[in-house]
Amino acid sequence: MRPLRFVALGDSLTEGVGDPVDGEWRGWAALLTGEFGEGPVEFTNLAVSGAQTRDVLERQTPAGLDLEPDVVSVVIGVNDTLRRTFDIHAVAARLDEVYAAFTERGALLLTACLPDPGAMLGLPGVLANPLARRQRAVNAVVHALSERYGAVHLHAAEGEWLSGREMWSADRLHPGEQGHRQLAVRFHALLTEAGVAGGAGPSPEPEHPAPTRSASLRWLATAGTGWVARRCTDLLPQLLRLAAQEVRHRARGTSARLDLGASHAVAAALAALTVAEHRAGPDVA
Repeated sequence: MRPLRFVALGDSLTEGVGDPVDGEWRGWAALLTGEFGEGPVEFTNLAVSGAQTRDVLERQTPAGLDLEPDVVSVVIGVNDTLRRTFDIHAVAARLDEVYAAFTERGALLLTACLPDPGAMLGLPGVLANPLARRQRAVNAVVHALSERYGAVHLHAAEGEWLSGREMWSADRLHPGEQGHRQLAVRFHALLTEAGVAGGAGPSPEPEHPAPTRSASLRWLATAGTGWVARRCTDLLPQLLRLAAQEVRHRARGTSARLDLGASHAVAAALAALTVAEHRAGPDVA
């Protein structure tokens, strides 16, 4: 019997950033790998830090399909929200294509919705709200498409685990070891319900201490400044315009229109996928 093949696609979260082991990133997917059951598992992590949905579609998916996985995780979207090119229609179309490509090959799909980066970074409301609106839109698309393709879907955008400082690495954007373990534990529970995983599951207890406040400050003073500068160059001008729009709507008491507009955009993006599917028509033998 050949080993179960598990392939992980995504960005730095799945790459394992925040969970260093022996000079390399480990992360939730690697922690989960040893807990599928009694048989052997072949694990390949194709996730790359900074990846967006376009990267997953154009680079990671072809490589993943070549591996003929039994289980594939696709956890992506946060980096899309941090770019001035953000377009929920494009995000939805890409995810739909990725999900379809793997499920048509018989792979079990793992997905997750994620917390918004503005809240995790503690940005002021006028800056955080536009990012939160974008992340909610991505999560809504992931929810809908996960249901369409029968994915094992983890609701990771909310819950007590988000508020625990010990769950997060020094950058406040990536889980630390304990956070990665929490994701692995929760995915394992869902896979056990689906009859795929077995055993006791990954341990939720960390092997290493959580980063200290001084470690967080050191990160901000070194690697963090570069990260912020790169994101600001790409996103900041647009984010400032979005913040000005947020302030104007607050002053007029019309902030609900921004949320309504985002909801309409999600509905239109999903409707466009349905129309495209109907136009394609059924396969003809």
